[in-house]
Amino acid sequence: MTNTKKIKVLFRHRSMEMGGVEKVLLSMLNNLDRDKFDLRLALNLFQGELRNEIPENIPVKILAGGKEDFPKNKLLNKAAFIARGFKLLLFQKFPWLADNFILHNDADVEIATGYTMFSDVLNSSNKNSKKIGWFHTDVSILRGKPYLPPIIENLKKFDYIIFGGQQVKDALYADYNEADFPPGKVVLNPINTEEIIKKSEAFPVSYDKKTFVSVGRLHARKGFHKLLEAHAALLNEGFSHQIVVIGDGEERERLGERIRELGVTESFILKGTHVNPYPFIKNADYYILPSESEGWPLIIADALILQRPIISTNVGSIFQMLEHGKNGYFVRPDTEEMKEAMKTFLTDQELIEKLRSNLLYSKDQFDNRKIYREVEEIITNLVK
Repeated sequence: MTNTKKIKVLFRHRSMEMGGVEKVLLSMLNNLDRDKFDLRLALNLFQGELRNEIPENIPVKILAGGKEDFPKNKLLNKAAFIARGFKLLLFQKFPWLADNFILHNDADVEIATGYTMFSDVLNSSNKNSKKIGWFHTDVSILRGKPYLPPIIENLKKFDYIIFGGQQVKDALYADYNEADFPPGKVVLNPINTEEIIKKSEAFPVSYDKKTFVSVGRLHARKGFHKLLEAHAALLNEGFSHQIVVIGDGEERERLGERIRELGVTESFILKGTHVNPYPFIKNADYYILPSESEGWPLIIADALILQRPIISTNVGSIFQMLEHGKNGYFVRPDTEEMKEAMKTFLTDQELIEKLRSNLLYSKDQFDNRKIYREVEEIITNLVK
């Protein structure tokens, strides 16, 4: 396609904190065909652990600075936060300012990477671009929430929807009339298996007892409070183990308080965010995901590739990756079920050996080339 004009594709994203959506975005920027597409990225905030992972050959436009670059002085820091808020509010109210003076937005296709960016893309002053909404959220979890109706109304306005998992699509159409929405397709999240394996060997990690590891943002819907209660109950029954959590978020302070109340500061360990969590996963005995809701979580794919026996809540589209009793173990997002599942992993060696045997070829289920081709075809057909 060297003699054909490239399709200009603008990805709109909030910031680069560690998360599954951010990893999907980076995969797309790294792997979509650069002979066919002129890829660009616009960030509302230049912040997050992954901001330095953006490919160097991708033009990046930034609406506002990141907290990492704010002054350390408390008063100046607060003033910078306030000023940034006003700046973003101005761009929200007058999107043509950002489009004309910062983004120079002449894209053929604009992609909202998640529902937090729907309004930014739909309100773009570039009326000639096709708009794609990338949707990762199970709406059944958001029923009754005041912010769900605006999300649904915005979804209807896109030219195309990419669903991050089958359950994401099924949940939407179970509650709403499919005919009210634009065309859409389920596209699974790409996984760089070789990179994950390589990064898992980047530094040594050792544990002195049976260890469950979990990676995720410390958010109420991620279920870490229930996992903590299950952990404490299992210790009280005499089953020695520890849980290591990689991640940070708004629930960290409350979670820390409860850890101290239960007296498990030595066995329920909050490691904070790590750009490379893979050595922690590889060297653990088991992986556990306690979430109340997910789309198609990359971290489950990561744990499969690193061949860790997995306990997971059966939410979102995880069923597309795990089969109960074969390469994983499903539970409901319930404290008692988590406790009993962990007890089973600690005591049923026959089950663990079966899971490990079935995990040997897990990476073979992830075909990235097919995923990138699907996205490229969606973009190309939309422009045509």
